[in-house]
Amino acid sequence: MPLPPLPDSAVTVGAHAADWRQAVELAGEALARSGATEQGYGQRMIQVIEEFGAYIVIAPGLALAHARPGPDVNSDGLSVVTLDEPVVFGHPHNDPVSVVIGLAVSTPEAHVTSVAELANVFNDPESIPALAAATDVADVQRILTLTEEEAQR
Repeated sequence: MPLPPLPDSAVTVGAHAADWRQAVELAGEALARSGATEQGYGQRMIQVIEEFGAYIVIAPGLALAHARPGPDVNSDGLSVVTLDEPVVFGHPHNDPVSVVIGLAVSTPEAHVTSVAELANVFNDPESIPALAAATDVADVQRILTLTEEEAQR
């Protein structure tokens, strides 16, 4: 199963975030801009981290922000936010974070398959630094597309 779509409106390059909450909110805003979610979804992603901790920092420099399916999810979607300065989430090994992926899914099954696809994408050790260094939306989309294609081989 391919990753959810990543339209231009769901990508923010070189954003500034004062802390992890603001970084996650930026990912939520990008999901809402794309139409995948309603505005409140970003706040739900923050609540997940407040409740369960920084487990969403799944690799050095990378956070996968998400929340359970709910009425504020319109369709499966991804967002990508690259940060001008990394932020600390409180993960013992993978901080600081320079790339935040926002994930919205409409069903629990989509959550499992999307997380598995993203894990495959980020098995490539070059993918996170390449995303962090991306200078525009097309770079981000190209990096994710190429890495996803390699993961499916």
